[in-house]
Amino acid sequence: MFNFFKKKQEPLQLCFNTDIHCHVLPGIDDGSPDVSTSVELIQRMRSWGINRIIATPHVTQASFENTPETMGNALKSLNEELKKNNIEIDITHSAEYRIDELFLSHLNDGTIVPMPNNYLLVENSFIQEPWNLDQLLFDLKVKGYKPILAHPERYMYYYLKKDRYKTIHNTGTKLQINILSIAGHYGKDEKRIAFELIEKGLVDFIGTDLHNHRHADAIEEFLASKDYRKIKDRLPLLNNSI
Repeated sequence: MFNFFKKKQEPLQLCFNTDIHCHVLPGIDDGSPDVSTSVELIQRMRSWGINRIIATPHVTQASFENTPETMGNALKSLNEELKKNNIEIDITHSAEYRIDELFLSHLNDGTIVPMPNNYLLVENSFIQEPWNLDQLLFDLKVKGYKPILAHPERYMYYYLKKDRYKTIHNTGTKLQINILSIAGHYGKDEKRIAFELIEKGLVDFIGTDLHNHRHADAIEEFLASKDYRKIKDRLPLLNNSI
């Protein structure tokens, strides 16, 4: 027997409508492999309430040595396909810059592509913290950039010296965690650290870090969970202010 009084399921909505960290530009990193996949991912993002995307393809030495040209060309082809499919969304690009020699080269050459208001998404190596991280972050601020450290909850070398999170944050660098971390997609440790950073008030931005449909499935499962309902109204995020 049908239950006509069954409560209608609410749409799965993120607590922000600007995504500052995702890999949906086609064919230039380990994210979306082609334009059609990018369009599919963006349609799913729109269903979560995302109406503005700042795509952040990897810029990493020896693996994804993207330039303003490669990123700009990928964005152009994506926008053409979105227009062809009558999909309206504000999509631009910056990058997720790995702190390495290539990044320093781009910095010296003036070929960095920042986000609006000069925000800049940077990431550490997953193996160890850059030896001069504090000085580099300071130098970025002197140059007028506003650094955002991508997914600090994923750097395992911080787990035994958690004071580094507060030190980095207190010196003016914003912290961005991945919703996939809160969802437990990467593992229990990443989820635990992400929740600890939220509890300590150290989270400024959340990004999807969306690469593929598997990530999208994990995000949608999390949006329907109790864990998400617990935290969605407690995050004073800056996503929508960029």
